Amino acid sequence: MFACLPSWQIGNKMQERRIYSTKVWVDQKLQPATITFSDTIQSINFNKLPDAEDFGSAVIMPGVIDVHVHINEPGRTEWEGFETATQAAAAGGSTTIIDMPLNASPVTTTLEAFNEKLEASKGKMNVNVGFYAGLIPGNSGHLEELIKAGVVGVKCFLTHSGIDEFPNVTEKDLDEAMPVIAKYNIPLLAHCELYDEDVDCGFDENPTSYKHYLASRPKKWENDAIELMIRMCRKHHCPVHIVHVASAEALAMIEAAKKEGLPITAETCTQYIFFNAETIPDASCIYKCAPPIREKANNDQLKQAFASGILDFVTTDHSPAPPGIKEMESGNLRKAWGGIAGIQFLLTGSWTALKDTLKLEQFIPLVTSNPARFIKADKKGSIRIGNDADLVIWNPDEIDLVKESDIFFRYKISPYIAQNLNGKVLETIVNGTTVYHNKSIENKNKGQWLLQK
Repeated sequence: MFACLPSWQIGNKMQERRIYSTKVWVDQKLQPATITFSDTIQSINFNKLPDAEDFGSAVIMPGVIDVHVHINEPGRTEWEGFETATQAAAAGGSTTIIDMPLNASPVTTTLEAFNEKLEASKGKMNVNVGFYAGLIPGNSGHLEELIKAGVVGVKCFLTHSGIDEFPNVTEKDLDEAMPVIAKYNIPLLAHCELYDEDVDCGFDENPTSYKHYLASRPKKWENDAIELMIRMCRKHHCPVHIVHVASAEALAMIEAAKKEGLPITAETCTQYIFFNAETIPDASCIYKCAPPIREKANNDQLKQAFASGILDFVTTDHSPAPPGIKEMESGNLRKAWGGIAGIQFLLTGSWTALKDTLKLEQFIPLVTSNPARFIKADKKGSIRIGNDADLVIWNPDEIDLVKESDIFFRYKISPYIAQNLNGKVLETIVNGTTVYHNKSIENKNKGQWLLQK
């Protein structure tokens, strides 16, 4: 269960609103329906009521849920922050996001740091926000109080995170922490890259070459780390989630672990199925992320893994940085921050990437009910009477050219700029109130905390 807070955002009883479309996502299918809602869904009628707003054939569906973002507040608000990140999420049709523990300062590895983050988010949540705790060497003793405070999962790295205050864990650290996490049946999320030494591939001599960057972080790093996490999942029967799977070679391992009955889930991100290494230009640091975007043949297998259920949902891993840290002028991929700004494009970017592989009816759960189930948000991710009125209205057939002026996150640095995306978000409704409409933010601070209690 979730406690949806804070109470200062709850005013007088909301007016009911009725919206109709011939394509409403109810009971796992698109069908004509009128949805009546205030802050929650009040009724569902499978015909058009006389006083309903008619959205024609636009798709009305649950708000998108992005369970992998880096907001960077408190402590690094010059990189992003709750205000801009949640506006961008709303503009993309997302109504709930889950913030990672590492890019804030302090990192979210103690209860004190978690409370600082909660305080920093007040008055700046334009969508609902949940949080992960961090696992680093030596902080296993802090996990229980963080879990009791309401985090929805625990995140660790198996390689250097890029943030010195958030070092990677070892197998010994996992042995200490996983029994605690398993006790509460929440997921341990793992960044899966594992290696003993750098790959000698000439990257130092060719720091602007994407081909050399790709070679410097081979699939083997991912494969070995995923193999370790599956083994640890089996040992402790602790729920494990593999974030941003980029190596298609690891899919068979994940599939086998699921068939074995292990509590394991996996995601990939929009960038790993939208872009391909063959078409990424050199000295263009907007594409740098870790693990790296791989070749088309590899990425086509990732797309198929959604159809087969090996991958459970899609996220953005939104990880922005200022232009200097992103090495926008030098194009130095070796020095540039590894992270892609994409929180606004989970819905339309992913649909563009997957529309030739999946039907829309197969795609919708990947950004709604599947991530809702992952974070145990039983009032989100589906249109049912009594559920929270988190909705997005969009046209998946309309092609929209992404312009800098459309972007709501802090820095207009993103590989999605100048891309033609299939899908246009018309309106985003958070807890019954329109937050985004006609390319503008209409009502601010309508989001709530999602604290698992």
